[in-house]
Amino acid sequence: MITVTNLAIQFGKKVLYKDVNLKFTSGNIYGIIGANGAGKSTLLRAISGELEANKGTIEMQPGERLSVLEQDHFKYDEFSVMNTVLMGHQPLWENMKEREALYAKPEMSEEDGVRAADLEMAFAEMNGWEAESEAAQLLQNLGVAESQHYKQMSEISNNEKVRVMLAKALFGHPDNLLLDEPTNDLDLDTVQWLEEYLSNLEQCVLVVSHDRHFLDAVSTQTVDIDFGKVTLFSGNYSFWYESSQLALRQAQNQKMKAEEKKKQLEEFIRRFSANVAKSKQTTSRKKMLEKLNVEEITPSTRKYPGIIFQMEREPGTQILEVEGLKAVDSDGTVLFDNVNFTIEKGQKTVFLSHNPKAMTALFEIINGNRQADAGTYKWGVTITTAYLPLDNTEFFQSEMNLVDWLSQWGPGNEVTMKSFLGRMLFKEEDVLKHVNVLSGGEKMRCMIARMQLKNANCLILDTPTNHLDLESIQAFNNNLINFKGNILFASHDHEFINTVADRIIELTPKGTIDKLTTYDEYIYDETIKAQKEKMYV
Repeated sequence: MITVTNLAIQFGKKVLYKDVNLKFTSGNIYGIIGANGAGKSTLLRAISGELEANKGTIEMQPGERLSVLEQDHFKYDEFSVMNTVLMGHQPLWENMKEREALYAKPEMSEEDGVRAADLEMAFAEMNGWEAESEAAQLLQNLGVAESQHYKQMSEISNNEKVRVMLAKALFGHPDNLLLDEPTNDLDLDTVQWLEEYLSNLEQCVLVVSHDRHFLDAVSTQTVDIDFGKVTLFSGNYSFWYESSQLALRQAQNQKMKAEEKKKQLEEFIRRFSANVAKSKQTTSRKKMLEKLNVEEITPSTRKYPGIIFQMEREPGTQILEVEGLKAVDSDGTVLFDNVNFTIEKGQKTVFLSHNPKAMTALFEIINGNRQADAGTYKWGVTITTAYLPLDNTEFFQSEMNLVDWLSQWGPGNEVTMKSFLGRMLFKEEDVLKHVNVLSGGEKMRCMIARMQLKNANCLILDTPTNHLDLESIQAFNNNLINFKGNILFASHDHEFINTVADRIIELTPKGTIDKLTTYDEYIYDETIKAQKEKMYV
């Protein structure tokens, strides 16, 4: 359990929040949400002790252990992968090091012998004899192959380091667990494993994430940081979002009577509770809404960007034909081969692969930016495209301001460009910034504004939720659901895929798996699982 009392944090004159009083209890997972810069990660840093608060106290129960997902992926380069994970249980690791030092002595004194006996007893109580096998199992579940377990951290890839650091945080069943963006750089299968793992924990977990499906799958409570206040709500992210939107609509309807408002909110809670009960991720002990009062539901002050894609031209029946396409990576790895598909009018198709480079290679090929190693593709004559690439670095090398930068990509005067930027939540003073100093999220919002100028009838999106906050992701997602043209996209966001895609094409070195289905149906279909095993062998 973690108790936060009268917490206040500010940087210079900027107050993030004050008078924060919260109690985080065992058996609950708290999803922490808030706009970029609201202080989500700062709250975790304060609780972990990495950051000293300006005021207030943070306490745990005596004897409880705290574990944190660390963000410095180079900190443990001098250690082996296995030892890095074992260090996640610090008391066990210190015991192991002291035992090792004692047994390395040429001769042990009587005092050393007594100490060794105490250490052995404590080692057994901490399940030390099974520690390496448990760590190895965690690593394998997180996609780190057994062949990597005893390599130096400096020898493995950054993607593998992310997984090792997550294994380190989870190892040893800490009483309190702090996870800041734990799904970053994880493939969809590993995220699914993590969801199931966390959902069965009895400990206290605080998690910051931009993955809405992940938050919904694991969270029993939501901590909302909004305009200087930190508020705890029952329920997961979807419940918070939908209830706050309902409350906002009610607030805007001045004529609605209090009794009618209460009736609407109570009906909403009943409907949501029924959905939660049917959820595969929700266990019987997590009755998220049983103590919720209608008065707790209030409108959010969040601002959502105006992402509106419109088609200038109605597409014809011929969209895209791909025949025999092949792509090979620079190291000789076959990303995909024998890829054949025809996109039909109105389809929204997500592309999947065990190798994320495969989707990027496909999109670069069909956009004319890369040569295929074999095969052909042909766009219909009525098709206009707007492409959101995975890497947008080349677009932001100049010192243009935002208005001049956006003016390169479509017709319109300065007022029009400012209007598009305003939709993407850039303030009047922001539009004069140089584009080469923008943050990752600001660059992504600029790229989305650029796409909107094109009025294309086919959108091509390579991992579109990267660097976006939850509000931008939600707005993006909602508009794509209603978009009447074609969408070809890749994503690590489960909710994004499941709500937008009506067709799934998985790219493999031996061809494609092509299904007209939802993502949830796709991942749980046993026939498809068997087919995938053959395609990747």
